Amino acid sequence: MMPGPVQAKFRMPENPETHEAAERPRINWTEGDGERSADWRSTAGLPPPRRVVLAADTLSADSAYRLACEGTALLWRGDFQNARQLLQALTRRVERKARKPVASPLEAFHQHRLAQSQRARTLGMLLLPFEADHRIPLRRAPDVQAPCQEVYGVAAAPYVASLRELLGLIGAHEWRKKGVPVAALGQSIHPYHGVFAPIRSEYVGLVASAPLPKPLPGLAFDIGTGTGVLAAVLAQRGIKHIVATEQDPRALACARENIDRLGFAGKIKLVAADLFPPGRAALVVCNPPWLPARPSSPLEHAVYDPDSQMLRGFLGGLAAHLEPGGEGWLILSDLAEHLGLRTRDELQQLFDAAGLKVVGKLDARPTHPKASDPTDPLHAARAAEVTSLWRLVAKQGGAG
Repeated sequence: MMPGPVQAKFRMPENPETHEAAERPRINWTEGDGERSADWRSTAGLPPPRRVVLAADTLSADSAYRLACEGTALLWRGDFQNARQLLQALTRRVERKARKPVASPLEAFHQHRLAQSQRARTLGMLLLPFEADHRIPLRRAPDVQAPCQEVYGVAAAPYVASLRELLGLIGAHEWRKKGVPVAALGQSIHPYHGVFAPIRSEYVGLVASAPLPKPLPGLAFDIGTGTGVLAAVLAQRGIKHIVATEQDPRALACARENIDRLGFAGKIKLVAADLFPPGRAALVVCNPPWLPARPSSPLEHAVYDPDSQMLRGFLGGLAAHLEPGGEGWLILSDLAEHLGLRTRDELQQLFDAAGLKVVGKLDARPTHPKASDPTDPLHAARAAEVTSLWRLVAKQGGAG
């Protein structure tokens, strides 16, 4: 399923960097008396910077910040730990910029998204060199071969990537090793890079506590399974057969590992599919991205869904994939409503157009730190947010 809000709809292969070298973008710079180039790595699919200069320990944070804001990338040739300190200094300068007053939650959202984009662009200008075996040829550089191998796969040639991206890979590697505790399972889920971890427990808790259709469904579908956490919850609740779908190969690999680790391989079948598998089920569960907006990175596919495409696809096809008397569970936050991105009437219209009616709804308040952080630019909307599990059935004579 999806992250933060939702579990992942991340569209990247497990080892995205195994394409032919000719297909990889190249980054170019001048060094010594000649032109240099290397492969360029970006999990977000960002193009290589056009302007690149060499940088080392003598570069001041103010100069680095000015260059980064101008769009000039800094290829680091100094001490690795000094590069980390420089990135921290750049972060402080980015966050020092005052926010403009806004007139509405929608304006606050768009300003926040713009600030996020500018922040990522500026901080992504500090670059590191990597050898073909993922080693970093800098003083005091750590061993990052494992996290890079997990995401980039085999690197046949030296490459360049941003320090900010590397730190993200390292963080994801640690989460993958230690896992995310899930109270509803009494065990941990181990997310892959780009497959959002189930760190927001309220949506998992809703699926763990909602009344199951009676008699107990013999078959359930989990649409967009991500890490596999909701499929695992359904299996733990006693449903003997679950088909979990996912169209992202990395998420499928992640779900398979988690399901095997939890001992549910005999109950859960993973299928590569966009939305529904063939057939019908007595229970169909989906936790789509919660915000109808365009993602700016692969991980954001789990949170942002342009024009609510996945939500519309799920609702539009649900009745045709429900057994008579079956239920569809839609897990959705109303954050989009508080931000002015979607209204409750629009959601109800989607239900009606799909031939669905609501037979029940369970609500949960978020418990993540941003919900109680008054300094967060979207605090007003987050403080009012409610996550709901909508119990849907096909209307008499409706679709399906």
